[in-house]
Amino acid sequence: TRQTGAKKFRVMPGFKLTLGYTLLYLSLIVLIPLAAVFWKTSELTWPEFWHTVTMPQALASYRLTFGASFFAALVNAVFGLIVAWVLVRYEFFGKKIVDSLVDLPFALPTAVAGITLAILYSQNGWIGQLLEPFGITVANSQLGVFVALTFIGLPFIVRTVQPVLEDLDPELEEAAASLGANRWQIFWRVIFPMISPALLTGFALAFARALGEYGSVIFIAGKFKITPMLIMDELDEFNYAKATALAVVMLVVSFVLLLTINVLQWWTNRYNTHNLA
Repeated sequence: TRQTGAKKFRVMPGFKLTLGYTLLYLSLIVLIPLAAVFWKTSELTWPEFWHTVTMPQALASYRLTFGASFFAALVNAVFGLIVAWVLVRYEFFGKKIVDSLVDLPFALPTAVAGITLAILYSQNGWIGQLLEPFGITVANSQLGVFVALTFIGLPFIVRTVQPVLEDLDPELEEAAASLGANRWQIFWRVIFPMISPALLTGFALAFARALGEYGSVIFIAGKFKITPMLIMDELDEFNYAKATALAVVMLVVSFVLLLTINVLQWWTNRYNTHNLA
């Protein structure tokens, strides 16, 4: 910055200009498309809207979509934390390869992921044939939906928690150990409170990503339909208003759930900051 008279000039544009660009960009990318969804849905009368969003196929798809997404994000929160911990705390042969494999769901097209999972978990697949003697069917089942959503959500947990673990001060752990705390107590009372906001953020990202997933699920789900698949069926039949009605339900419920998670994350971060202070 440089001072000229009473005014301060900055290299970057000021608040008003950058705010204007921000609102314009968000309007074009987010707000206008969302408004179009609500506008298209308004073509339905209230009884038609209610019938569309509460028909048995829709209710079944809600249960499968939100249930599988939640449990997939929950499983990823546990195992993603373990993966991030191993990558940060240990040195081993092939570490960079493992670290790169974590990002594979980001780079791999979802349709390719779906086909690969369907082949691996089919009755004749490498993994499916091992599970079949135990009566476990993954392909063409609700379990297959869960597996696909778990696959695409893992990187969000690992990449959110990993930098926080790297920035932790080892002196805090050493101080706790010198006071007589064991490893389990150090993790729960020192480490976990500091990484919990990042873990909640990763959970929210994985959950949100799973709610909108389509490509990796369609090949392994079989007759079981998640809500995005049901929306695509309505679009294929040119029922645009019904498709947007289902999208509105997904949008509203997803927003409420993500808002709840973000509030919980804010409260956890504030609680941890207060305790550390």
